[in-house]
Amino acid sequence: MNNEVLENAAASRFELAVGDEMAVAYYRHEDGRYVLTHTEVPQALSGQGIGTRLAQGVFKILGERNARIIAKCPFMSAFAVKHPEFNAMVDG
Repeated sequence: MNNEVLENAAASRFELAVGDEMAVAYYRHEDGRYVLTHTEVPQALSGQGIGTRLAQGVFKILGERNARIIAKCPFMSAFAVKHPEFNAMVDG
């Protein structure tokens, strides 16, 4: 299993490949911030912590960029609430 989250800027999403499946977190740029809009984890990977690994990777990548985040996606918003170490990155 590849645990590395990668950005696919052309598709405006972050990706986590797991076997033949792909978990993704979509974003858009707005006023210099990353707006996390939607997260998808294939049903076959449900309940395995893949969404959490994806979120950790996204926040790590964006943290290294000192990026500001707006978490419109309910999953990413809940992840940010549960992980206060990322609070300084999140707007609104």
